[in-house]
Amino acid sequence: MINWDELKHIHVIRKLEAILAQWFHTDIFFVDERGQIRNGEARDLKNPLSQAFFPREKGRELLMKSIREANEKVSKSDQPHVIVSGPCGVEQALVSKISVDNDYLGCVFAYSYIDKAVPQEARARAKSAMEEWGLDPEAFDSAVSRMRVLNDGERKYFFELIDLVAQEIVTFHTEISKREERISALNNQLGTRYSYDSMIGKSKPMQELYSMLDKIKNSESTVLVQGENGTGKELIARAIHFNSPRKDAQFVTVNCSAFNENLLDSELFGHVKGSFTGAVKDKKGLFEAADRGTLFLDEIGDMSPTMQVKLLRVLQEGTLTPVGGTEQRKVDVRVVAATNKDLKEMVEQGTFREDLYYRINVINLVVPPLRDRKEDIPMLVEHFVTRGCKEKGVAMKQIAKRAMEKVFDYPWPGNIRELENEMERLIVLSGEEPRVTVDLLSQRIRDWGENAKVQGVRVAGKLKDALEELEKTMIKEGLRRTNWNKSRLAKELGISRAGLIMKVEKYGLDKRKIARGAGQAA
Repeated sequence: MINWDELKHIHVIRKLEAILAQWFHTDIFFVDERGQIRNGEARDLKNPLSQAFFPREKGRELLMKSIREANEKVSKSDQPHVIVSGPCGVEQALVSKISVDNDYLGCVFAYSYIDKAVPQEARARAKSAMEEWGLDPEAFDSAVSRMRVLNDGERKYFFELIDLVAQEIVTFHTEISKREERISALNNQLGTRYSYDSMIGKSKPMQELYSMLDKIKNSESTVLVQGENGTGKELIARAIHFNSPRKDAQFVTVNCSAFNENLLDSELFGHVKGSFTGAVKDKKGLFEAADRGTLFLDEIGDMSPTMQVKLLRVLQEGTLTPVGGTEQRKVDVRVVAATNKDLKEMVEQGTFREDLYYRINVINLVVPPLRDRKEDIPMLVEHFVTRGCKEKGVAMKQIAKRAMEKVFDYPWPGNIRELENEMERLIVLSGEEPRVTVDLLSQRIRDWGENAKVQGVRVAGKLKDALEELEKTMIKEGLRRTNWNKSRLAKELGISRAGLIMKVEKYGLDKRKIARGAGQAA
């Protein structure tokens, strides 16, 4: 979109406007693709006919109508400009197209000029029309008398100047767009984002998610958010809504698995009085409550086939019929759906409609599970502990190093929700103690991975082999615990980073080699 407010600061455009006003007594109006004037009506008008029209409400209305019609005409033309008649029929306006990559963005409406002497009959008809409109015919007559008739050479020069204004606007818009793209690219290179609304994370999967959210924030398309339970799908839906043009309207949520088919029907689409037992009055559904806003349909995979049909109708046609009603109602709602199920597999099994799947899957967002973004765990722990201590009015807690290692190692099948609940539990159980020790962790977290570890050391064979086996195990477990952060592990083991790298190579513990070996084994 063009930043219309900035155009008044562009020196070349201001100079061109001044030349056109001084030489041709022309007023320049910047018009967006919808036909709305974007450089204001409260201005020092130079054209005699503008001065006759704008002081009166009817005059402004007539001129605005001409501008809208001219805007529609030039938008459909394959020429750089078109000539249109003004409201009086004796004057002309030149309309120059503002277009970037064949995308129509608006026009420059130059009002007005006369290309030949106005006959008395035409002038009389125009004066009569002015009277009918409640405008001053004498002011019109005086305005026409003060306007210079352009010859062929002057008209050619006039057209070139108006087209040049439109070209300068295109150049300015293109340069600004390029600059914004460069700044965005630099920001992506130089800075890691640690949060997006209420989401927290600096890992690569989260950076990719933030980037995708930035791309779709001005879109109206339906979004499908897929991810395991507890990954924060509703947070993403909220981020989509509150960063969209609909942010000032309602954000409404419903869990499709929390209702049976009949209740969900009434909940989504509403019902009319007497449609079923207990329907004592008309009730609006959530679609109507979310009109002009966003409706978040959580666990959409649990929706029955009948409800899937009704939902598809609303998405395709924007209309709904309440339970027990006959009258269709129009709604304007953006839908964000979420599920922890594989909808594509459900389509193949015949339990989810294929047409609905493609209708809600216009934009697909996959939320990474916590086990795939382990480097975010320290940030999340700090956030949940800080917030929990503040809410409970207790002093800030510190997670002991060994406890933090256990938290890091655990795969968190319940994802963010499980981690948040565990941190709240630790704050409560630690009481007045400022330090949270490993013994306070839930048993499943304390015991995780113990069976996979060596339960002792070799007591037979060569001492050298036993020591190497222990060394390999310590390095392997340490790499996994530190997420392959060799600098951190070398410090913990009390050896140099170069020494650790040599041992990693010696024991074949390089992450890429392990991944390749696993792939070959499969």
